[in-house]
Amino acid sequence: MASSSPSKTSGPSASAGGTPSSTTELGVIVPYPEEAIARRSFEPVAAPEHPLVRGARSVAASVLPTMVMIAVLLAFWQLLCGSPSATFPSPLAVWEQSHDVIIHPFKGVDIGLTHFSIQDGGDVGIAGHVLTSLSRVLIGYSIAAVIGVALGILIGQSVFAFRALDPLFQVLRTVPPLAWLPISLAIFQQAQPSAIFLIFITAIWPVILNTAAGVQTIPAAYRNVAKVLALNPVEYFTRIMLPATVPHMFTGLRIGVGMSWLAIVAAEMVQGGTGVGFFIWDSYNSSLLTDTIVALIWIGMVGFTLDRIVSFAGRIIGRAG
Repeated sequence: MASSSPSKTSGPSASAGGTPSSTTELGVIVPYPEEAIARRSFEPVAAPEHPLVRGARSVAASVLPTMVMIAVLLAFWQLLCGSPSATFPSPLAVWEQSHDVIIHPFKGVDIGLTHFSIQDGGDVGIAGHVLTSLSRVLIGYSIAAVIGVALGILIGQSVFAFRALDPLFQVLRTVPPLAWLPISLAIFQQAQPSAIFLIFITAIWPVILNTAAGVQTIPAAYRNVAKVLALNPVEYFTRIMLPATVPHMFTGLRIGVGMSWLAIVAAEMVQGGTGVGFFIWDSYNSSLLTDTIVALIWIGMVGFTLDRIVSFAGRIIGRAG
């Protein structure tokens, strides 16, 4: 007896257009039109890029805009000051008149593995003056970093210490760096320790205040975890406080190293003797304006390098914590 319900068929059946199709209990399955498949286009899969090529591309993307901007500024500077009647030297004039300073920056400097020495008397390249200034900054800034972090932790942890010391710090940090120079000379009676004290007193305030702000913003949950785990002070510092305060702490350290570099240049211009500040003032008094411009470029490059070193150290310590 024949049934009126649709029967299952496993093979394809011919449709009206000659296109094969299959039937199921639910109906007819129509295949995707071949014309539509032909119109679809797929992007080719790119081959994996070599790590060196990827690194070079990243470096170029970060460096090329800066190089282009420098080239544009130099061209604009040359266009403004290239005429013979210009009172300010052009880039070509700086290269011609200060060629020896640019090409031989380490003249008179003996650099060893652990020290450097500068010949007494005679002509010394600008790198010798920069190294002298850096040695002073290294001593003064290191002292400021250690004492500043310690004081910042103290006033960040203790409400009494914060109320007692914060107003004093806020008043002292507003004193200009050069205002401390007569006091430092009166105390130490020598140029070298006076310059180191000036760097210290200039750099310590941002370190203290930023470290204290980082300690005060540690979440209460972190402190509670430390109490539950019964961490001793060393463990609390390394596991809780240091990771939580590294961003604030190194913000202060970056500000401090920049202010240290500014302070030493200004102090050496006033004190004289040696250092990049003395080099600038001496070249100005000798009417060697092009040498002054070269020194300014050195100061900017060294300051940029110091900031990047402190920033890199902050990232390393933050990841380790």
